[in-house]
Amino acid sequence: MFSAYVTNLGLYPERGVEVGEYLEFPTTAEDVQALFARIGIDGIRYEEYFITDYESDVLGLYDHLGEYESLDELNYLAHLLDEMGPDELAKFEAVMDAGEYTGSVKDLINLAQNLDCYEFYPDVNNEDDLGRLYIQDFEAVEVPEHLIDYIDYEAYGRDMRINEGGHFAPGGYVASNYSTFIEHYTGPQDIPQEYRISGVQSRDEKEETRSILETIKQFRDAPPAPHKDKAGPSHAER
Repeated sequence: MFSAYVTNLGLYPERGVEVGEYLEFPTTAEDVQALFARIGIDGIRYEEYFITDYESDVLGLYDHLGEYESLDELNYLAHLLDEMGPDELAKFEAVMDAGEYTGSVKDLINLAQNLDCYEFYPDVNNEDDLGRLYIQDFEAVEVPEHLIDYIDYEAYGRDMRINEGGHFAPGGYVASNYSTFIEHYTGPQDIPQEYRISGVQSRDEKEETRSILETIKQFRDAPPAPHKDKAGPSHAER
């Protein structure tokens, strides 16, 4: 579904290279612990990670995931996406493209559980397509057959899009159906036990995160010489 490049935060300032590996989601606690062992996160000297890259088959998902996401939350999201059929996944991508509920992994988890709040019409790519859909397929307006070729479908589609607040995404047209969006997920305590994979917590304090990012930037601007016996590959080696 997607993967994240998990990096040992403590080793980066020491060695000046990223010591990490890609972790495929959905995943298991056993796979996470094995990865932690390989990149040196032992819970004693090195306890913290950050994520330097994502790869995903889900269109646009990469843009809404950050450096300090919770692995448990990512795993929960991955399971929700993995359970979707192709049509649901296309709708999820379209709503993300519209910018709805994309501010955090929490938002994405709730979006995945509220797709019934949206209507999605695949391959409707412009206002002319939308107008034809509503008039010819949905019969939103009764038009005599001899006048069907004289309708300004683009103008009608434009009015419908504006009135609905709809959005043309790469896969089609999406709009809210004004159902009640329910916040099923409020925080990590709501993650089902079977999706919990890591005892290591990501940073969630804004000030602390800002300090870490400033430290990393300093080392990236003037990195120390790489250690000869580095524990994992750098981006250049992958």
